Amino acid sequence: MMLLKTIALSLTLSMLTQSCNAADHIDTDPPTKMKQTTYTFPEESAPHEGTWLQWPHQYQHGVDYPDELDQIWVEMTKALQSTEKVHLIAYNETERLRITDLLLENDVPLTNIDFKIYKTDDVWIRDNGPIYVRDNKGKLVIQDWGFNGWGEKFDYERCNAIPALIAKDTNTEIVNLNDVMVNEGGAVELDPKGVLLATKSAIISQYPANSIRNQGMSQAQAEEIFSQYLGAKKFIWLEGGFSKEDITDMHIDGIAKFVSSDVMVTMSKKDLSEWGVSASDITTLYTATNIENKEYTKVALPLTSKNVTTPSGVNLYYKGSYINYYVANDKVLVPNYNDVNDKVANELIANLYPGRKVIGIDIRNLYAYGGMIHCVTQQQPKQ
Repeated sequence: MMLLKTIALSLTLSMLTQSCNAADHIDTDPPTKMKQTTYTFPEESAPHEGTWLQWPHQYQHGVDYPDELDQIWVEMTKALQSTEKVHLIAYNETERLRITDLLLENDVPLTNIDFKIYKTDDVWIRDNGPIYVRDNKGKLVIQDWGFNGWGEKFDYERCNAIPALIAKDTNTEIVNLNDVMVNEGGAVELDPKGVLLATKSAIISQYPANSIRNQGMSQAQAEEIFSQYLGAKKFIWLEGGFSKEDITDMHIDGIAKFVSSDVMVTMSKKDLSEWGVSASDITTLYTATNIENKEYTKVALPLTSKNVTTPSGVNLYYKGSYINYYVANDKVLVPNYNDVNDKVANELIANLYPGRKVIGIDIRNLYAYGGMIHCVTQQQPKQ
């Protein structure tokens, strides 16, 4: 997945926790105590309390940025608010008022919408935002993983602070993992039974382009962390890849997604190859097995039929993926590109999620900056 989205963090396998009421951000507990708590990651399709969005603003990338992206955020908010809460992060009070006016102008009810005023660097809350998990008593807590702008490729300090700010303002217990691991939400996929799918290039590869993410961390160490904090029981690792266009170093959420513990959405082998996935990774993906060691049923979504062109006529010279969709309460938000394959992908996804309405959202202007629907949404499960 391409995204416009560091200090080298030394690895420690002890967990750092912090109550959201604590004055400081880090509370170090002995490893023996930490090992008593394990966590599980609720699947995206489980019932939501709400969805978090970071609204585009002019203070980092100029006035053209919100002008090009506002309508996408309006459409996402409009689609989501009827069946769950929408928590909107606005850069400042001026932005909150501007966003409110935009929503009212587009006939979006405000009943299920609330605002938090936090300064942000950008919009990619999937990667920098709170990760909601359950502890071993079933309590919902926020995990605050380290975020460093995809390896210090972009500014990140403001976005890295977002999980702690949300935890404090919502009176939610926080598990501080900033000194444990750099981990972006779009870098991992988990099925309902704890199978974790990821690319090494986005997490543990020591390739120079991303060596300031988790420098020196081994695969075994990463697996131990993911087992404790996300409840992973089995791992499927792709090597992934690097390119100057994809600053995430190939996040998994652009190439594969679990629908259930038996079904995986991906692309055809031909389209995966066109997307830049290596032959060996395609083989690994297509022979991947679930927790019962049975091969997943694969559902292949198409790429767009042609290179994506923005509404203003700019040819992006690459095709669009539909896999980066977001499963909400009673709805699935799917990236659309004004392409004939929009209808094909929407219908395939609708068949995968009976009872949920598929809503296609034209994300071409967002795609020009490298991201899609899943990249800019973050679910908050119901307690």
